[in-house]
Formats: sequence, C-alpha cells, structure tokens
Amino acid sequence: MQASREDTLPILKDLIGFATVSADSNLALIDYAAHRLRDLGAEVKVYRDGSGAKANLFATIGPETDGGIVLSGHSDVVPVEDQDWSSDPFEMRIADGKAYGRGTCDMKGFIAAALAMAPHYAKADLKRPVHFAFTYDEEVGCLGAQALMHDLALLPFKPAVCIIGEPTEMRIIEGHKGCCEYTVTFTGMEGHGSQPDLGVNAVEYAVRYVARLMELRETLKTRVPEGSRFDPPWSTLQVGRLAGGVAHNVIPGHATLDWEMRPVVNADADFVKREIAAYVKDELLPAMRAVSKDAEIVTEIIGEVDGLEPVPESEALRIVAELTGANGADLVAFGTEAGLFQRLGISTVVCGPGSIEQAHKPDEFIALDQIDQCLTMLGRLTSKLQA
Repeated sequence: MQASREDTLPILKDLIGFATVSADSNLALIDYAAHRLRDLGAEVKVYRDGSGAKANLFATIGPETDGGIVLSGHSDVVPVEDQDWSSDPFEMRIADGKAYGRGTCDMKGFIAAALAMAPHYAKADLKRPVHFAFTYDEEVGCLGAQALMHDLALLPFKPAVCIIGEPTEMRIIEGHKGCCEYTVTFTGMEGHGSQPDLGVNAVEYAVRYVARLMELRETLKTRVPEGSRFDPPWSTLQVGRLAGGVAHNVIPGHATLDWEMRPVVNADADFVKREIAAYVKDELLPAMRAVSKDAEIVTEIIGEVDGLEPVPESEALRIVAELTGANGADLVAFGTEAGLFQRLGISTVVCGPGSIEQAHKPDEFIALDQIDQCLTMLGRLTSKLQA
C-alpha cells in the first residue's frame, strides 16, 4: 500500500507555492495540510504561537493510544533574497529528473510524501497510530518544535517513535550535535581614558568573559564520551563576534558578545552554562558593581537546540532500518529537531529524501527518485502500523 510520485508532486507543488520563509507566516501551509488530513478523518490539532501568525500542526490517524509513530517536518524555509535563481523559487519546476523550488529538499519533499501517504494510512486498519507533526521556525532556532514539545507532553497518549524527514538521501542518521547560541550584553560606565579606574570598561569585562569561555573550551576536550564518533569527538565552543567602544580615549560603557557551543551530550551544555553563570555572579559582576551599582551582564538565549544522541537500543533505528534495508546509521554535522523529540522520551532518527548539499542554495532541488525511495519507506510503514 503505497502512494505514487504522481500523487506526491501536485502536493509538493502546492507546498512550494506557500512562501513560508521563517520571517513570514506559515498559516496558509498549515491550513492546507490540516484540511487534507481532516478530510481523511484525522484528529488534527493546530497550535498557534503568541503572535497568531505561526502555527504547529499535530495530527493523528488511527487510535489515539500510546506507541504511535510520528512523521515530522518543518514548514519554514530560508530566504531567497540575493540568490541567483533560474526560475521563480516559489513555483515548482520539473526538469532532468529533479523538482526545483525553495524547500523542495529542505524539507517539503518529505511533508508532501507524508501527505500523499495519508489516504492509504486512513484506509488501513491501524493498530498503532501514525502522527503528523509539522512545525514553524526550525531554521531560526527550532522555535516551533520547542513549543510543540510542551503541547505533546500534555496529550493523554505518548508517541514511541519519530522519523524526522530532513534531507539525508534516505540514509539513517542516529546522531548530531546540539547547537546553543547566546548574545551577552555588558553594561559598564563610561569615562575618560586617562582615568580607567574611575569607569567600568565593558569591553575589558567581555574579554575576561571570553577568556573563561576559552578555558571551558579546553575542559570540554577532556569530557569526550567514550566511543564518540563525532568530528571533532568533543563538544565545541567558539566566539563569533565581540563589539564595543566608540573611541581610543573613551572607556567603553557597552559591549556585546556573540558565542555558540555545539554539545555532543546535553550534560556538556549544562556544564558550560553552570560554570559561566557562576563566573559572572561570583567574579565579574561584583568587580563591576564595586565601581558602578548599575553595571550589568545580561545573557540572551538566541537558540538552544538539543543534539540527537546515539543510543545503544533504538526502536526508531530498528524500524527505519527494516523499512529501508539499511544496515547501519550515520552522524551528521547539521542540526535538526530530533533531539527535542528524544528528550521527550520518543525514540528518534533522521531519514528523508534529498541531499543537504542542495539545501539553502539557489535552484534548490530534490531528485525525483529520492521521492520514490521515501514513498517506498512510508508505504512499508503501513505494515508496522497494522501489527
């Protein structure tokens, strides 16, 4: 029981036509998917964000019980400005065995395949539910998926397995590092450069903060999990930008620091955050406020996305290996929403059509035979849902 390429491409064409750039609304796409699934008798829940302009979708075909399998994809795409496209990026074009358009591989191809399979799931006698999870704002910090996890935790049933359909050329991915991004603002007190002790030099305190980060970076190299297959095998940390000051002879009153870390395990992220917070509280702020009571250090979380940690026993890996015929799983450098599902206790892998090499580029495309392979996997999933 399987959908065809001919079933899928019209859906993909419709999805590409929704210009769901992260800065804009995704509601038209979510409404489209919700309508298709409701027509099949699915139980559909749409969760809007605080602005009302974005929404996640979570839908269920089959019994509302524990043990379901989630097919998950993000609805947003990256911008097309300043990219040299050969055709309208939001109008799908077929040529040379490929479908071109923004989001074809990242990751509307998988969403289209899942929606094309939905009528077949609806006709089957499912003992195990299949869920559809379509999120917003993955490209800007997995914001939609983080919100969705709170909603899923409140459901009366718990899915057991999740397949994230990011473009992996249908290879099974069992792990990737997390990604945590921060902006730290230092507020000191300006003064004349000839009397540095009478001011609070925000840049100098930012430099001290960076020096502590560099110490922690070296410590992370000693915390490598046994058997880590990542490259490099340890959690990484790096400073992306430090800005502050107005002139040579003015004590800077403000500085801004951007930094990130990519943890192999969530415990490393917790370790770094705990250590740097203690350094700010116990050393930097007391020294700054000894001169100015208004001195401050404020950390803004730009994004905290859990990594996907490889685990010895993975139901998701076992099931998807049986569906695809794969005899192993890989790791990737790019991040996904998979770690968020894993942290919720759902066994998760990443496996989807298309190549990450085409994502975010002009003339993004997905090979049509990749769609065929994805449909084969999703078709074989029916028997798992019926068992």
